[in-house]
Amino acid sequence: MSKTITFIAKHGKLLLVLINFVGLFYSCVPTRELKQENKNLPSNYAQQSVDTINSAALKWKYFFKDDNLAKLIDTALVNNQELSIMLQQIDVAQNEVKARKGEYIPFVDYGGGAEVEKVGEYTRNGAVEKNLEIKEGEEFPEPLADYSAGIFASWELDIWKKLRNSKKAAVLEYLSTIEGKNFMVTRLISEIADSYYELLVLDNQLAFIEQNLELQGNALTMVRLQKEAARATELAVRRFEAEVLKNQSHKFEVQQEIVEMENKLNFLIGRQPQHIVRHSEGFIETEMDTIYSGIPTQLLQNRPDIRQAEYELEAAKLNIKVARANFYPSIAIKAGIGLQAFNPKYLTTTPASLMYSIAGDIIGPLINRNAIKAGYNTANSKQIQAVYEYEKAILNGYIEVVNQLSKMENLKKSYSLKEGQVKALTESIELATRLFQSARIEYIEVLLTQREALESKMELVETKKNQLMARVNVYQALGGGWN
Repeated sequence: MSKTITFIAKHGKLLLVLINFVGLFYSCVPTRELKQENKNLPSNYAQQSVDTINSAALKWKYFFKDDNLAKLIDTALVNNQELSIMLQQIDVAQNEVKARKGEYIPFVDYGGGAEVEKVGEYTRNGAVEKNLEIKEGEEFPEPLADYSAGIFASWELDIWKKLRNSKKAAVLEYLSTIEGKNFMVTRLISEIADSYYELLVLDNQLAFIEQNLELQGNALTMVRLQKEAARATELAVRRFEAEVLKNQSHKFEVQQEIVEMENKLNFLIGRQPQHIVRHSEGFIETEMDTIYSGIPTQLLQNRPDIRQAEYELEAAKLNIKVARANFYPSIAIKAGIGLQAFNPKYLTTTPASLMYSIAGDIIGPLINRNAIKAGYNTANSKQIQAVYEYEKAILNGYIEVVNQLSKMENLKKSYSLKEGQVKALTESIELATRLFQSARIEYIEVLLTQREALESKMELVETKKNQLMARVNVYQALGGGWN
């Protein structure tokens, strides 16, 4: 106790100066206020009831009722190359977490060494070696060798939480990559569904063209007979022939589109080109199931891209703390224990050959801290950038849901009107044919009626596809599909 009082009395002023210096040093560490994110959303979607039931909670296997489509999606989630690349990125992020975690745990190494040294006689070591005998009648060898083996440890004390915050940031980045993978899954499912529905549309369009070709073939035969009876002209025959040739050409174009769409699906599911199993009959009668949008705030939890941006924002906040901790001094402890001798035969002679050491050091930046300041400012800028990315993801998610909900409603009304159009034009084909046979209308009206009927059927199946895709897009925009 008396020794401690004596030490303080002798060195009190020095300690006081040191404390004041450290306090002055800490006061020079810069501090910037974090930018706070805005994640406010409306209480409900426009023209939608306030109900927390959300279709995003429905697993994709139950959302898609078509078994063939479900099988394609299931295969893609296993074989898709882009998804496999993303899974490797997740492994990289996971390994980064392990690496960061290991930085604030003591490092323990083992090692051994051998060294030969010849010192000058007119040095302290040289003079000692010439005059000191280790055993009776034996001097230190010249040149002097040195052999050692032992265990050595080093540990940086993480008193500023720099290493722990760095590890937490790596964990958040890892979680971010998982959400990125989930978002990729939702987009992949949506793209497969889009391509599959497009394939069904092409099948139906091909069937409509073949039906129309049959009608036009009959009309062409009728016009030729009327020409022979001098009731029609060569012009009418040629116009009907041209229309038949046009639709025959269109048929081959649609067949090529079918091949390309099948191969697009095969690429998405990661396999060689082959036939896509599907049932195109009855596509036009596919019923639209009700989809529940829930409330906007559920997007923050359901959408993977929003959660990904949130994790990246939290990681950016921690990176600011890590960058700020670089201004503070670091404290390290080093220790070792082992055996050391100038001759291997003396290594096992203990305790004479036993050696050990322990040391501690503290080091911190004093002058020319520009690089550290730049790193700190960069971390702050990235945090602000992450705030904007997060806010953009929220706004984008909300707008996507609003757009797709509106699209579903408008497509529903449009489809109902197009159904009436197809029905009217289909009935008008037979009517126009009878009127032409009785010479009450010109041949051009028959051609136009057949053409318009075909176009209306094409548009009807396209609208049905758009309806189905709008439903899928709402499901994706709400955050469904990744689970």
